Amino acid sequence: MALLTGKTRGGKDWTPTFAETIDPEKCIGCGRCFKACSRKVLGPEDFVDEETDSTRMVMTIVNSDNCIGCAGCGVTCPKKCFTFTTMDV
Repeated sequence: MALLTGKTRGGKDWTPTFAETIDPEKCIGCGRCFKACSRKVLGPEDFVDEETDSTRMVMTIVNSDNCIGCAGCGVTCPKKCFTFTTMDV
């Protein structure tokens, strides 16, 4: 199958990678990804850790349709919580 691709300003081929999931077990809720995303794809959510019976804030994908595939969120994530996917055309 063919993948959605584009060109950089310099003319090189570029394949966008769209945020697919965030691992709540790894996420520390620092908000770096939230600040990096100008498209309002991400948002905070309470995560209940059943092992410790505690609640903490993590980031989640709340508007996946707004993602443009820049992967800026994953680049800024210190815990590498994100998984990405390409788009078939």
